[in-house]
Amino acid sequence: MRPSFYSDWKHVFKLDPDREITDASLDALCESGTDAILVGGSSGVTFDNTVDLMSRIRRYEVPCAFELSDPACGVPGFDGYFIPSVLNTNRAEWLIGRHAEALRDFGHLLPWESIAGEAYLVLNPDSTVARLTGANASLSIGEAVAYSQVADRLWNVPVLYVEYSGTFGDMDLLSTIKNSLQQAHLFYGGGINSPERAAMAACFADTVVVGNAIYENLDAALATVSAVNQAVKG
Repeated sequence: MRPSFYSDWKHVFKLDPDREITDASLDALCESGTDAILVGGSSGVTFDNTVDLMSRIRRYEVPCAFELSDPACGVPGFDGYFIPSVLNTNRAEWLIGRHAEALRDFGHLLPWESIAGEAYLVLNPDSTVARLTGANASLSIGEAVAYSQVADRLWNVPVLYVEYSGTFGDMDLLSTIKNSLQQAHLFYGGGINSPERAAMAACFADTVVVGNAIYENLDAALATVSAVNQAVKG
């Protein structure tokens, strides 16, 4: 049975365990009305800093999920787990190699009923995640749609994450990708630093992820919650 812990999420705040956040800021985020807190990062994520962040979030009722990209950081206690892979990587370990290795060692311990596969389509070549994974992020529209359909139709991956990480993406492309999907739940992340951008992304993505803005302009980040909700209702 496919996990559905994320199916109703419209807006998510993404927190990086390797970045500092004050108790006051965390309180504002967790009490903002967002649908969930997603924990994850491209670098510097450890078991210890993940446990620390999760324990702070757990003081609130908001659902909390973790992107598990390294089995050594497999912290129990989250409401759900995403296992990310990168569709447009040039390195096999980021597509399947690291996943097979993790399952070999830890597969018998994983709470499968709370785990969802998450296929990343990385579209900002200057981002940390693109450099780390060797992603070919300079794709044509046709190539981006083709990668999306591989995840959605051939592999039946439950979540497709269009990631522009640090810059606001092409909403026309996001719309085209959304219209090409048959079953995958579409996440969008990248450059959501204002209510206006959040509302634009919410017109096409099933879930809008707000990350960097939390650390750069908290008030603007908080304003994205109502912007997404209003866009969805509209």
